[in-house]
Amino acid sequence: MAESPDGSAPLPPARPLDAIDQDILQMLQADGRASIRSVAERVHVSRANAYARINRLVEDGVIRGFGARVNHERAGHSTSAYITLKIVQNTWRTVREQLRQLPGASHIALVGGDFDVLLLVHTPDNRALRELVLTRLQAIPEVLSTRTLLVFEEEDLEPQG
Repeated sequence: MAESPDGSAPLPPARPLDAIDQDILQMLQADGRASIRSVAERVHVSRANAYARINRLVEDGVIRGFGARVNHERAGHSTSAYITLKIVQNTWRTVREQLRQLPGASHIALVGGDFDVLLLVHTPDNRALRELVLTRLQAIPEVLSTRTLLVFEEEDLEPQG
């Protein structure tokens, strides 16, 4: 069984998604506030069917949640960076829990290659980024080294549709 995103409990095995499920996902990615009625009309099923499908997608962990896409610069976090980390072998879960607590952390990935972890952060300014990297990250005992890649410009891609 796959682990839930927060690591608290195993998820049930993934059920196959049909074309209607895919359409629902695409619609909700474009507009997470879409009503059940509008989802049902768009994918040509009853409201009860749309409601049941969305609930199943949530229960199965396909939909992890609903939220807003934020313009970080306009929200007061004008500095963004990708930070690569090399960590002590077999400490991913411990490091992940500590990275989740960092202010401004928005994406954490365990990766293969020249480094072990890729972390995306959004901070108010370079001073806050410096504090996060030099004080918070490098204080984690399992972190062997970091490299910071400053983001000059970024864009969230909209779902294809």
